[in-house]
Order: sequence, then C-alpha cells, then structure tokens
Amino acid sequence: MNAVKIEIERIVNGIDVGDVEQVIGNIQQDASLGETRFRLTNKWIRGGHNQSRITGFYSGGEEREHVQAFSVDSDEPHVLAGHDLGANPVEHLLSALAACLTSTLVYHAAVRGIEIRALESRVDGDLDLRGLFGMSNEVRPGLNGIRARFVIDADEKHMETLRTLIEFSPVYDITRNGTDVSVSIERM
Repeated sequence: MNAVKIEIERIVNGIDVGDVEQVIGNIQQDASLGETRFRLTNKWIRGGHNQSRITGFYSGGEEREHVQAFSVDSDEPHVLAGHDLGANPVEHLLSALAACLTSTLVYHAAVRGIEIRALESRVDGDLDLRGLFGMSNEVRPGLNGIRARFVIDADEKHMETLRTLIEFSPVYDITRNGTDVSVSIERM
C-alpha cells in the first residue's frame, strides 16, 4: 500500500511556515538561489520632492516582477524648506529599519513556532542639520544615533529568543555595520 503524504498548512503569525521552509531548503540545495538584488528607479520632481518606483527584483535565480508597482514619494517638511509631499529620506530609512526588524522578528518567530499576538515599535533618529548643510566639519551629515523600541505581546518564555532574532535583519545589519555604496554621476 502506498502512503499518501499530506502536508498540513502551518500558519504562525500570518506566515506559511511550509513556504519559508521550502525557500530555505531550496537555498540549502543551491546557494546561488539565495542571491537577491532589489532595485528601484528614482526621478526628481521639484525642490526636495522626488519619487522612487519599484517594479521588479532578482531572486531565486531569475528576474521577478512585483504583483503591482510601488511608488514612494520623498520630500522635506516645510521647516526644512520642502513642500512636505512625502516622508523625508531619513524617515524612509527609519521606516525601512522598523519594517525589516518587524518582518524579521515575525518570520523567525513563526519558523520557531513562537506566536506573536501583537507587535508595535517606535524608531527615532538624531540628525544635526549642520552636517547636512556643510556648516561644520565636526558634525557628520548622517544620523548620530538610532533608537528602536519594540513592544511585543508573546509568551514570556520566548522573550529572550525574540530579542536575539533582530540580528538576522538585513536593514539592521546595514545600519549597524555599514555597506559599501558606489555612486556614479553622469551627464544626461
């Protein structure tokens, strides 16, 4: 008699754990499937206002398209001489950090069978505008510090594990350790 394999869908924290395990298994069999390249295009509109467009990426050994294209507007608030038509780039960075930490916690907790009932965060970053405007060689143009505070509704016995899972966040790694960035500027 042939046994029939029945896969039971395991959903933890809204994540299909079987799907995540499949991705991990594929990468374990062929490390090149882990190579991923995210990208976007950006166009200046006016003043500090610009818009990024995100349509596709490379992952799993092939080019892929998002289900829908995404547009992200950036601008500066009025107090910084902008028109406030979008979050500013630093706010986008803080949002990316919060989102990546959140997703990382939720995914890794799901694979470990840890249920998260609720999760909220607040991320703050300190910037001295004298660095941005080149007013002082003593002040860097970037953030001087970032603080992220998470409040998680999960069983107490899992809290220490949850605290360690942030180490897997790509954006957390980028902001803590830096990443080489190359920029070229050409005439249009």
